[in-house]
Amino acid sequence: MTTDFAPPAQATQPDIPAIVRRLRETFASGRTRSVEWRKQQLQGLEKLMTENEQAIAAVLDQDLGRKPFEAWLADVAGTATEAKVAAKNVGKWMRRKHRMLELSQLPGRGWIEYEPYGTVLIIGAWNFPFALTLGPAVGAIAAGNTVVLKPSEVAPASSALMAELVPKYLDPDAIAVIEGDGDVSQELIAQGFDHLLFTGGTEIGRKVYQGAAAHLTPVTLELGGKSPVIVAADADIDVAAKRIAWTKLINSGQICIAPDYVLADAKIRDELVDKIKSAVTTFEAANPGGKRIVNQRHFDRLTASLAATKGDVVIGGGSDTSNISIQPTVVVDPDPAEPLMTDEIFGPILPVMTVQSLDDAINFVNARPKPLAAYLFTKTKSIRERVVKEVSAGGMVINHLLFHFATHKLPFGGVGPSGMGAYHGKFGFEEFSHKKTVMTKPTRPDVGAFIYPPYTEKAFKLARRLF
Repeated sequence: MTTDFAPPAQATQPDIPAIVRRLRETFASGRTRSVEWRKQQLQGLEKLMTENEQAIAAVLDQDLGRKPFEAWLADVAGTATEAKVAAKNVGKWMRRKHRMLELSQLPGRGWIEYEPYGTVLIIGAWNFPFALTLGPAVGAIAAGNTVVLKPSEVAPASSALMAELVPKYLDPDAIAVIEGDGDVSQELIAQGFDHLLFTGGTEIGRKVYQGAAAHLTPVTLELGGKSPVIVAADADIDVAAKRIAWTKLINSGQICIAPDYVLADAKIRDELVDKIKSAVTTFEAANPGGKRIVNQRHFDRLTASLAATKGDVVIGGGSDTSNISIQPTVVVDPDPAEPLMTDEIFGPILPVMTVQSLDDAINFVNARPKPLAAYLFTKTKSIRERVVKEVSAGGMVINHLLFHFATHKLPFGGVGPSGMGAYHGKFGFEEFSHKKTVMTKPTRPDVGAFIYPPYTEKAFKLARRLF
């Protein structure tokens, strides 16, 4: 069996208005609102991932040089589990949530009705093509929407496989894959969807937000930023070094919540750097050629940042243009104003900055745009509580990295420049649902008649007491 997946040649461009119109007609029919339809689609999505694991791993290797274990861990397992959990719980999530009303509102009843938005657009990212396209679709489907999926053209084999598989496992009149480049994304956004989720870089996210604003389309933006790792003087350095190195090397560091830089207390900086170097050497012993970068443009950007650094390159630094690969690299104390410290790295390069205290580390992070993730290694509760309360980030993990993305029990999302909105598990269902307020009142007896004109002094006094 060949490991290459050849995307089928597209003779014509997709008729985007017609596809969107078909999905809107399906939504208007009411078909997607039933719990049975939602469960069927979610179960189909789980099967899509589990029954095609080898094919998915092959295209991820083709697009990104991803190893099968990483393909399963990052794209297949998480997405399949997310769909399985949603299928099991969607009936419970859909139930109206009754609320006890105030005395002034009695007699009466009130509740929250979870209502699907309608037809939604999900624009995925290339670094985890399935997890970041089909993963958000779980919440959209659970909420009862029809969905357009736009996978990234930067991972073409993954995009083509998704376009082939989705109509085989999911309702083709309710869930459609539309392939293409940025122009296709712009045309899609111009259709005026009922909700839009975009995963990608902050600058493109701003353009997506601007395009959606013209139609007052509500948006969920999963962006990026420079996610810091604070390593306190009391941290378990052995474990911290291994976990930082491992997560930085996954997918060649091309992860929106990868450790972008480390702030190491001066007392343990040298020990931490030595142990990160040792971990990298051990982890990459079978991969002397370096880490594959997605394309030439990103390779050139990363090598230019390395060439410009004023820091001390203590391991790695080499690159191979013919294979667009870069050696895992650690740079100690680069200039805070250079590209490695001002731009999101998205590659296998790890700056380590020396700080003199926890105050310095917190101030350093807070002086920069709010990141999608922040990490801390410490054994002390008081240090943990300070960082949790004083550092703003989309999410935070203590004594590990990345794992907050892998749970359906917690929301995943950004804050400020790193995004808005959150999904995963029930939070994804709620993100793609309109929480409609419903209140019902009896007509007899007409208890509130005292509020009708003409207003008397007695009615005014009574109203003051009640309201």
